[in-house]
Amino acid sequence: MLKKHNPATVATPLSAYSHGVEVPSDARWMCLSGQIAIALDGSVPKGIDAQARLIFDNIKNILSSGDMSLEDLVRLNVYIVNPDDMPGFRTVRDEYVGDIKCGSTMIVIAGLAKPEFLIEIEAMAAK
Repeated sequence: MLKKHNPATVATPLSAYSHGVEVPSDARWMCLSGQIAIALDGSVPKGIDAQARLIFDNIKNILSSGDMSLEDLVRLNVYIVNPDDMPGFRTVRDEYVGDIKCGSTMIVIAGLAKPEFLIEIEAMAAK
């Protein structure tokens, strides 16, 4: 069981994440490469909401292939190219993992591998 750490001696997280996530010593780990919004047919959806949903669905599918689920997420690293897309992303993120409150970092960057990609998410899970 993952244990979340948000001590009273540290400011409350600004969003749906935990300051620390402790993993038991007997857990299996899965590290997911950065996921971008490419559908099975090779298309890239338009807009931050559609891209974030596709990425989280892909993360769910990858975790499932290892007998894991979103509840096993320990950490998300989010790379976003437009700071104005943060609220839209957070809405989608909270639909998928808001109650899980894994560790999280969001970084605004100049660009990703292709200009149509608005977001990339790396993930780590343990079970």
